[in-house]
Amino acid sequence: MLTVTDTFQGFSVDDLEAARMFYADRLGFDATLGDMGLEIVLPGGRSVFVYAKDDHEPATFTVLNLAVPDIDRAVEELAAAGVELERYDGLPQDEKGVMRGRAAGMGPDIAWFTDPAGNVLSVLAD
Repeated sequence: MLTVTDTFQGFSVDDLEAARMFYADRLGFDATLGDMGLEIVLPGGRSVFVYAKDDHEPATFTVLNLAVPDIDRAVEELAAAGVELERYDGLPQDEKGVMRGRAAGMGPDIAWFTDPAGNVLSVLAD
């Protein structure tokens, strides 16, 4: 059996300083740039390691899901921070950009947005 002492996730970006500014200034996370990359400390104490990659391509999946107590307030806070929500063809998103999954029997209420490197993140009702 593999002995594991901790876990963390990671993903790439094309510009570490732009990522640091986004995660710290727009989302309000503790984001520290070090020799190897960017460490983002998330609520609850877990961290994400973000590294620069010259040939970075945005992930084709959601790299980080942020559970929030109030999806409408979260969307308003993102808009106030200058973050635009993604709109996806075929998904029933309302005028705010939220897919009301609970009411439609399609999972959680969720909205998606991207970081400066094009990686997809979400806020979803917990």
